[in-house]
Amino acid sequence: MIDRERLATIVRDAGRVALELWPGNGHSPQVWEKSPGNPVSEADLLVDRYLRRELTQLLPAAGWLSEETTDAPERLAGGLIWLVDPIDGTRDYIHGREGWAVSVALICAGRPLFGLLCAPARGEFWHGEAGQGSFRNGRPLIASNRKQLPGARVPADLLPRQDTDLVHVYKPNSIALRIAMVAADEADLLATLRWGWEWDIGAAALIAREAGAAVTDAFGQPLNYNKPDPRAFGVLVTAPAIHDAAVERLAERAARLSVQG
Repeated sequence: MIDRERLATIVRDAGRVALELWPGNGHSPQVWEKSPGNPVSEADLLVDRYLRRELTQLLPAAGWLSEETTDAPERLAGGLIWLVDPIDGTRDYIHGREGWAVSVALICAGRPLFGLLCAPARGEFWHGEAGQGSFRNGRPLIASNRKQLPGARVPADLLPRQDTDLVHVYKPNSIALRIAMVAADEADLLATLRWGWEWDIGAAALIAREAGAAVTDAFGQPLNYNKPDPRAFGVLVTAPAIHDAAVERLAERAARLSVQG
């Protein structure tokens, strides 16, 4: 049995490590590009090292898959892995904006058991456990119950022409926080139509599901984790009643873009 309190403390402490270097507090961490348009900071690596040390001590049997650690095939040998994005939303982080979070999930046999998000710049701590619900700052989350797709709130800067019947709301850079917005009934729909990584969505997807949201890939299929290729095409998180309509609306775009990617 995992020590839940210790797990929460580790993730909160990781958030404090990131906050100590956050430009929003007047700091200037080193920043560079892993690839064109893909920034990383020294804080990402510092948090990654902290989490790997502490989470491995907490549960030595679990493997490791993180955005900031070279992937190793040994993770496929066991049923348990830690799935980690040390700072999800690095662009917001390095520009001193609040839309970033530390994301940690524990995966068992391809499914999330625990999901935790620490967004210290926003004063938020989110957590969910399979079959036990999800919470923000200790308060239970109940996802959006919107019944119609038109008018649905979407975290976005701009909406495509074919989606102008939707309503855009504030969009943090962190995909995990955008997913969590559906869990908190601050959005009705979150959709991406690109190849993305498991560590971006594992924790938040569990939090949203435990709050009652529908959670799939862009095609409406279940999400699986700890795959040899740790990617999925898109994520779709919605109020349950509009999920089928969202899948139908996105189907042609998803099929076209998944092939192009």
